[in-house]
Amino acid sequence: MSNILAGLFEHHSDYKKLEADLESSGFQNSDYIVYLNDGNHSPYMVSVAVKDHQIDSARNVFSQNTVLKTYLFENMDLEQANYIDIKNYINVRNKAEIHNSPDVRIKGSTSGMDSEVKF
Repeated sequence: MSNILAGLFEHHSDYKKLEADLESSGFQNSDYIVYLNDGNHSPYMVSVAVKDHQIDSARNVFSQNTVLKTYLFENMDLEQANYIDIKNYINVRNKAEIHNSPDVRIKGSTSGMDSEVKF
């Protein structure tokens, strides 16, 4: 069983160039799926069936085509990689991911109440 590497791309990036880059890297047309959305301003997604030794090659192609984020799904075939299922898996992973919090400034301790406090 293979793995699926899914990538999320900006709407303005060229998916035809991505397809050509994948095929020049050794992937067949039957090894990947491009999910295009109906809206003009929404990102699109690509799933590639990869074996363990092909993961880095696919990631390099994704990064050359300005991928926003990649997700690796192990033990999944391309037949199982329909758009709804992949999208649901990505949503679950994003909810479980700990995101960076903004910088928090912690004010140092003071000597307590002084003459500036009025009652």
